[in-house]
Amino acid sequence: MKSYFPKDFLWGGATAANQVEGGSGIHGKGLSVSDVYLFDSSMPKERWTDQWHMMTHQQVAEAQDPNSTKYYPKRQGIDFYHHFKEDIRLFGEMGFKAYRMSIAWTRIFPKGDEVEPNEAGLAFYDAVFDECLKYGIEPVVSLSHYEMPLYLVTEYGGWPNRQVIDFYVRFAKTVIERYQKKVKYWVTFNEINCVKHHPYVSVGIIEEGHPNIEQDKYQGAHHQFVASAIVTDFCHRLIPNAKVGCMISYQLLTPYSCDPDDVQKTVESQRTSLFFSDVQARGYYPAYANRMFEKKGVELVIEPGDLEVIRENPVDFVSFSYYMSSAVSAHPERLESAVGNLITGGIKNPYLPSSKWGWQIDPKGLRTALNQLYDRYQKPLFIAENGLGAEDVVNEDGTIDDFYRIDYLRQHIEQINEALHDGVEVFGYTAWGCIDIISASTSQMSKRYGFIYVDQDDEGNGTKKRIKKASFDWYKKVIASNGATL
Repeated sequence: MKSYFPKDFLWGGATAANQVEGGSGIHGKGLSVSDVYLFDSSMPKERWTDQWHMMTHQQVAEAQDPNSTKYYPKRQGIDFYHHFKEDIRLFGEMGFKAYRMSIAWTRIFPKGDEVEPNEAGLAFYDAVFDECLKYGIEPVVSLSHYEMPLYLVTEYGGWPNRQVIDFYVRFAKTVIERYQKKVKYWVTFNEINCVKHHPYVSVGIIEEGHPNIEQDKYQGAHHQFVASAIVTDFCHRLIPNAKVGCMISYQLLTPYSCDPDDVQKTVESQRTSLFFSDVQARGYYPAYANRMFEKKGVELVIEPGDLEVIRENPVDFVSFSYYMSSAVSAHPERLESAVGNLITGGIKNPYLPSSKWGWQIDPKGLRTALNQLYDRYQKPLFIAENGLGAEDVVNEDGTIDDFYRIDYLRQHIEQINEALHDGVEVFGYTAWGCIDIISASTSQMSKRYGFIYVDQDDEGNGTKKRIKKASFDWYKKVIASNGATL
């Protein structure tokens, strides 16, 4: 295959602090919103993703009990906190050009509203970045990846409270200034559009008993837009060659049929996600937002200067996660739903296979998504997440034959190459969960994405030993050939 990947293409992998680090309570780290999730093996497997959406006030209160004996998987992660040198060495062995990661806000400001940062937390990320740079790996850093301090939820009500802008900006300025010589690429908010579906981890809203959830979702999002613009301006002034991006979850939506109602429903559904990148990439609220807000009963409180700072500080690039596509129908009650497509649900596409978790696999949809986003924004694109969750088996000889993962990734990378040939500007690809991590949606360990196996089960038991899978050597060859050998 002829490779159209540019010579400086950022091949690599991606994780999030709340899913890998562990080290909860160590060296001053506070509790984050993700530290509240239990793993409940008694729940039917088809409902494990419900745990991401069913947060209650009681669960939050119980999670703060220092004497609790319940297992909260994301507090343990895979203990990257103590294994980061080994893990980054393995990334370097694969030839990573980039490592997309996040900084745990609660390591720097444990409660979120402190004035002075936690030096131990800052020192940890100094060490992580130094290790990356040692192997020529460019850090691509998300400032907020479902890791806001739990205290800002319980005491301030999350992002709908305008005060949180100041707390986030203080955190962001602290780390950008600290790591200005080590980090060039920054992302202000991970999957900012996912506030639509899981507002608890996105903007710190507990849905249970909420009187006007849509109002607070979009008020919280507005405050994130303002905060992102302020931080983008600060970063550009401090680090002239820095690049600041937005990040959305992009589940390509296609009409289930040629029924005009299905086509229009698809346009409207896709806009609910693209609204967020429209604001951050273009610098203003799109006209269609007025009707959307009217339908939802949302009346934003916009302070003087908000729209100006958003307009003056659009992001430099657009990054996104892509795992699947989904069909849309104006009459979903008549059709089979794609229950595994956890972002928007949608209708099952009869032309596509599904993973064990019900996610419909559509490699060609990635090419379509790249063309759609580039046509819309004319800004460089970065694929921040893409991968296949599967149950991997360790053979008697210690090998792991994850050829199904290789096949998934190969097909998607082929479509990135096609999009580059189409003229789309793509500057990086970081495979999700490059080392096995705790699942964001189900809190499982057995739902694995990585090139590197971690000996740990769903209850947190295991040696934590790292083992290379077959995909490890395959991806190493992909990177070495700059996408020519798949």
